[in-house]
Amino acid sequence: MTPISVIIPTLNEAACIAQLIRDVRTQQPAEIIVVDCGSIDNTAELAADADVVLHTARGRARQMNAGADRARSDILLFLHADCTLEQGALQQAVRILANSTILAGCFTMKVQAEGWMYRSIEASASARVRLTGIAYGDQGLFMRRVDFERLGGFPPLRFMEDLFFSRTLRRVGRVIVGSRKIYVSPRRWQRAGVVRQTLRNWWLTGLAAGGVHPDRLADRYSPPG
Repeated sequence: MTPISVIIPTLNEAACIAQLIRDVRTQQPAEIIVVDCGSIDNTAELAADADVVLHTARGRARQMNAGADRARSDILLFLHADCTLEQGALQQAVRILANSTILAGCFTMKVQAEGWMYRSIEASASARVRLTGIAYGDQGLFMRRVDFERLGGFPPLRFMEDLFFSRTLRRVGRVIVGSRKIYVSPRRWQRAGVVRQTLRNWWLTGLAAGGVHPDRLADRYSPPG
């Protein structure tokens, strides 16, 4: 068993949550915590095989912080419900964090769709972490619980909580990309179109970098579907 609490925020994830829990369980985490924020499908019922199912008001930052508060392991892994992990990923996270010079890590993104544009998205995601220390939530952020608590957890934002928390992380220590893969659903890109969704992501990130509060941008980011 790995000393990792896997925290999964959910909202209307009935299509994938049960299979994700089964997949994660094969890697023997210390616990799986699902934090739902008002699903109107049967996500919560399908998450019954998790060790803990919590309920919060809406907001991914709020959900992940609630899961971290409940967690009992030394390492926290925040995993989106539409992602799955390559075998050995949890063990690699433990090995990475055994190095005291590393503050946090994530995995190598692999979008589950064919095409050069998806390969470009994957390469850009890993390059971003290596060059800037910024990891997004769909890369599977992991870190020691003591460091997460010391840094105050995810900021109470409706949107881009991963970006803003990563900025805090990079000011404090090293964030690296592990070689194990995290397999990401292409659903958001397929729904909006790869080019359109990518340009939208860049636009919103640019606005946030320019000082626009991310809560004002939240409604412009389409939910997955």
